[in-house]
Amino acid sequence: MKTATTHQAKTHLSRLLKEVQTGETIVILSGNVPVAQLTAVEPSSAKRPKVGTHTSEPVRYTEDSFRPLIDGELKEWGL
Repeated sequence: MKTATTHQAKTHLSRLLKEVQTGETIVILSGNVPVAQLTAVEPSSAKRPKVGTHTSEPVRYTEDSFRPLIDGELKEWGL
């Protein structure tokens, strides 16, 4: 297991992350005290759909959905 000080981790984070992606585990030290551990995470099986991909059924509505409300309906809504 590789170690790096907090200063080294801050300065070389990109390089350390590349090492972690190849399977390395890196312990971050504050002085001589281990305080954190960098390890790879399992890739998510849920992938985001590409832009423009339909992910659900289209919204359906009746023809009167956008008609003005009548007085009785306005009162029910407190308007």
